Amino acid sequence: MLTLNNVSKTFYPGTVNEKKALKSINLHLDPGDFVTIIGSNGAGKSTLFNAIGGSFFVDSGSIMLDDNNITKLTDYKRAFDIGRLMQDPMKGTAPSMTIEENLALAYTRKAKRSFFALNKRDFSHFREILATLDLGLEDRMKTKVGHLSGGQRQAVTLLMCTISSPKLILLDEHTAALDPATGEKILKITTDIVAESKITTMMITHDIKAALSLGNRTIMMDDGEIILDIKGEERSKMTIEELLTYYSKERKKQLTNDRMLLS
Repeated sequence: MLTLNNVSKTFYPGTVNEKKALKSINLHLDPGDFVTIIGSNGAGKSTLFNAIGGSFFVDSGSIMLDDNNITKLTDYKRAFDIGRLMQDPMKGTAPSMTIEENLALAYTRKAKRSFFALNKRDFSHFREILATLDLGLEDRMKTKVGHLSGGQRQAVTLLMCTISSPKLILLDEHTAALDPATGEKILKITTDIVAESKITTMMITHDIKAALSLGNRTIMMDDGEIILDIKGEERSKMTIEELLTYYSKERKKQLTNDRMLLS
C-alpha cells in the first residue's frame, strides 16, 4: 500500500547547520494498517510525514502509494489520496467559511465536482456524518469554523480528511494542543472513523500508552532512523517500561526530557 525505499533527506547540506533528518528509511504499510509512531523531539517523525505528504522532495529513495510512484509528485496532487491533521487546530480549515462549506470543499475536491453542483442529498450526508461526532455540530452547519473550539475544529478537519475516502491519513500529534478530556474524545472519534472506513493510518504521538494500545503496529524513531517496528504478539506483550528500557539501551539516551506520557 505505502512503501518507502531507502528514503533520505538532509537539510542545509554542506553547512554548519547540516542535518540528516531521514537516513535510508525503509518502511512498508499494508492496506488498513494503523501505525503509531513515537520518538523524542527531533527524531524525524514529522519530517517523515512531510516526506510522505510532499512538503519537500527527498534527496534519494522512492515513495510508492498503491504501486504509484509519488516521489516527485507535488504536495497538492498527493493531497487527493493523502489526508493530514496537524497539531494546531487552527490549521486545516477555512475559518471564515461555514462548517458545511468546509466539508463541501473537501468533498468536491477529489471528485472534481463543482462546489456549486452540490444538492440536498449531499448536505444531508454532511449532516449525517457530523451527527456521528456527537458534538452537536450537525445543528450548526451554518456556523463559521472560526467560531468553533479547538476540539470541534479538529473534529471537522478529521471529517474533511476522510470524507473523500483517501488512501492514507497522517495524524501529526493531532490531539496534543487540546485539553485532556477533549483530546481523548477526538482520539475516540479518530479510531471510530478509521475503523469504520478502514483507511490506512499513521499517527505520531508522545503518549506511549496510546502508542501501544491503538492501532496494530508501533514504530519508534530516533535521529532520522526507525529503530523499532513491532506488531502482533510482540507488541501486545510490550510494556511501557520495556519500551523505555529498549530505547535507553539501544540509543544510550533517556526520554525523561521529552513530552512522553507514561500513563
